Amino acid sequence: MSTVLPLNRPAGRVVVVGNGPAAHRLVERLRALGHDGPITVLGAEQQPAYNRVLLGSVLDGSLPSPAVALPGLDAEVLLGCAVADIDRAQRAVRTEDGREFGYDVLVLATGARPLMPEIMGLGAERLTALRTLADCARVDAACGPVAVLGGGVLGVETARALLARGHQVTLVHREEHLMERQLDEVGGRMLAERLGKLGIDVRLGVKAASYRPGTLRLGDGSEAPAELVVACTGVWPEVTLAQRAGVSVNRGVVVDDRLRTSDPHIHAIGDCAEHQGATPGLVASAWEQAEVLAARLTGRDAACAETRVVARLKARGIDLVSIGSVRALDSGDAEIVTLSDPARGRYAKLALHAGRISGAVLLGFPAAIAAISQLHDRGLPMPADRLSLLLGTPAAVPGAPVELPEDAVLCRCNNVTKKSLITAFHGGARSVAELARATRATTGCGGCVDDVGRLCSSLADRIESEREGAA
Repeated sequence: MSTVLPLNRPAGRVVVVGNGPAAHRLVERLRALGHDGPITVLGAEQQPAYNRVLLGSVLDGSLPSPAVALPGLDAEVLLGCAVADIDRAQRAVRTEDGREFGYDVLVLATGARPLMPEIMGLGAERLTALRTLADCARVDAACGPVAVLGGGVLGVETARALLARGHQVTLVHREEHLMERQLDEVGGRMLAERLGKLGIDVRLGVKAASYRPGTLRLGDGSEAPAELVVACTGVWPEVTLAQRAGVSVNRGVVVDDRLRTSDPHIHAIGDCAEHQGATPGLVASAWEQAEVLAARLTGRDAACAETRVVARLKARGIDLVSIGSVRALDSGDAEIVTLSDPARGRYAKLALHAGRISGAVLLGFPAAIAAISQLHDRGLPMPADRLSLLLGTPAAVPGAPVELPEDAVLCRCNNVTKKSLITAFHGGARSVAELARATRATTGCGGCVDDVGRLCSSLADRIESEREGAA
């Protein structure tokens, strides 16, 4: 019979199943917080760890594949090492090639698998997901027109990336407007119009029905040219290993506020984990879970809190962010602030409760995105002059990087604070590129590039002013 580890007892030997961003962040944080015991990472892919958030940037050609690689870890990392089963009684995992690894603490970071549609006549040679670098390479090698199935965040990013690479692109979405989990109807419609103006053929409220070489037939009888079909139709938590071991599973591997499963020696984080009935599937959630679990495993008290949801579209030439709950935008008890400028492709809708942001959609307002994101993250009230904030008037932007406290996180993907950037700047990193090398800020989704640039310029101006004053 297994015993429960005392809450503040540091972990011994840690084995992590999975080598994606969640696993990588966990190991980084364990070492940063002082864990000096052995750590083994078992990755099924032959590829070293990389940032999946940036697959769209690889696909559109703005980043080469090596640029998305994550730094090496102070751990034993085994690639091409798929785990076959878990022996909970012996506290060991066995790999498909027969090796065995004992553990004091086991962490499941097995991610999620793409949901692939079944379409009459469409075989695997013409259908692919977009989940790995190998998928990127396959899509990149395709010639001719491409159909993208699914108009969520990944589908829109993929369609835009393929257009940038010169493909004729049709985006097919079964719902009546794009990104329905993140956008209201008006925002979804304006996004579709923006994609259409760029050259993407957007088909809404329709499903793929059948395929014959070169042509995808849709449920309404229309057709779309397609030598390749890319499915961006959702994912499902990868729970096979946990199920086989008898660990409690619902949609995902069920965990408590301390990321423990039904077996106290086994934890789960990232896309495979289900916390309070939810599997967010967001990189921000994975980062926060890794931080909490690293703290727990190094003897500190920490617990999962509700993740503040911020979904930023990573599509060239489109500034779009969804903050908080889209349901809040239709809440009867919320103060609603709306600014619609269809001629310029701009739209903003904010829901406020007690003067604070509970939900927001911002399309075409790049100067306001950072400020409003920070107001939401920190639970701060909106300023009285809402219009000036949306239009990016400097005096009205309380979230400007220069004015934020030093513990404010500017790079969400890599958890880089303003203080870390200031320290790196004074250490000699005097440009955005140098700050990126020193701190990894801007190397995630790229959404913080402008913020980091403004902070960098402000610090440079301050040094120049000090020099002039001294002279």
